[in-house]
Amino acid sequence: MTTTPPAPTRSGTTPGVRGLATLVGFLVVVELASGILQGYYTPIFSDIAAHLGIQDADVNWFEAAQLLVSALCVPPLARLGDLVGHKKVLLISTAVTAVGSWGVAFAPSFETFLVAWALQGFYVVWLPLEVAIIYRRTAGTGRQGVLTRRSAAVLVGALELAVIIGALTSGTLVEATSMTVLLALPAVVVTVCFVVIWVGIDDTPGEATGGFDWPGLGLVTTALLLVMGGLIAVRLQGPGSLLPWLLIGAGLLVLVPFHRVEAARADPMIDVRLLATRGQWPVQLTAFLFGISVLGAQIPLSTFARTDPEVTGYGLGADAAFVSTLVGVYVVFLAIGALTLPLSARLLGPRGALVGGALLVALGYGLFLPFHDSTTQTLLNMAIAGLGSGALVAALPATAAAAAPADRTGFATGMTNATKTVGGAFASSVFAIALASTGSLDEPGAGQAPLSGYLTVWAICSVSAVAAALVLLMMPRPVEAGPEAAVDVVPVL
Repeated sequence: MTTTPPAPTRSGTTPGVRGLATLVGFLVVVELASGILQGYYTPIFSDIAAHLGIQDADVNWFEAAQLLVSALCVPPLARLGDLVGHKKVLLISTAVTAVGSWGVAFAPSFETFLVAWALQGFYVVWLPLEVAIIYRRTAGTGRQGVLTRRSAAVLVGALELAVIIGALTSGTLVEATSMTVLLALPAVVVTVCFVVIWVGIDDTPGEATGGFDWPGLGLVTTALLLVMGGLIAVRLQGPGSLLPWLLIGAGLLVLVPFHRVEAARADPMIDVRLLATRGQWPVQLTAFLFGISVLGAQIPLSTFARTDPEVTGYGLGADAAFVSTLVGVYVVFLAIGALTLPLSARLLGPRGALVGGALLVALGYGLFLPFHDSTTQTLLNMAIAGLGSGALVAALPATAAAAAPADRTGFATGMTNATKTVGGAFASSVFAIALASTGSLDEPGAGQAPLSGYLTVWAICSVSAVAAALVLLMMPRPVEAGPEAAVDVVPVL
């Protein structure tokens, strides 16, 4: 039995494509909001620390909390979208993000700011939900895959542009307005985004059947919170205390029943059996190691650039506008690394391109150890790291998909983002400990992290990237994603 594709209209489009451009236009607004959230705050982290009366190192806890929330919310929200409808979950996640954004603007203390900042992490599920919405809209066109990839590429292009716009905007306005007004602008953008989703996107019911893996979600949440609690206890009580290590050990032990529960389920939230295969674990471990630098190092780079060398003896003494430029350079080179992946895959082979990207990241951060005294050195180091990061961002999902069964490719690609986010969360916690300042608050440069802390951050980023390159060499050749797969991959920040 054969099926006849829908007849084209006079304009040459099929019914499933009608309104696709309008839909993508509405979703572009969502990704503009996402990009602003990702780029807006980076140049002003030092100003936020001063606004809250905290040390630069403590800003890393914001990123750690948000990344942890992001890692935990993606699998259940993605599953919920399949069950009840993607627009409903997109609205819910946007509402939570808006509440968090307004909380960031008006938070009176470090603790309330931390909670609000963590809630902003719900934005991470926007792009996967948007792609799912587009995929359903293009069903029956005969070109579902092509149209989805092209639409997703437009969304990611808007995201990357908005990252640069957000960074440049905050860097320009930081001296011209109050911190409350400055922090309220992203909240306004996210609120407008909520209205756009409500008005512009059709609501469709979910198509998935089956239950929700509450036991798996509960166990993995418990494990991550225990480990994160242990890292916080290290910061508060010191590495010589017993409590931090008990918490970390308990978190690792929880993974044992988690593995058993997930392996026994027919529809687990996290398919541990697939992740343990030879084709998957090197890719997922690489994503975790990559998250250390691509997500965990953002705040340390910002605070280092803003540190006044006349007070501390190190730093660039840059203003927020320069940090905006630094973000822009990094994003541009990240895009170059992603877009040139097909060429590098043809020249070096699929695995060679991945290994080369990891080594570029290692080189970029390794160069910070001897060369960190000028803006030129910093820009060069970040450009090198950006090229490698772009290649990994684009290639890891395709490689995971190539090593997964046809009905599990979505899970495999999504897990590369989740493991990367967990790596960034743990790295942010470790970096907060490494950058903790010492000495009296009355001393010059009080609240500034020591140079040894920044050297530790860069060394960890470089070593983790080298470890990722070694792990990639263990990837079996038959599951490597070829250049044709790389072409279809959408680079996602």
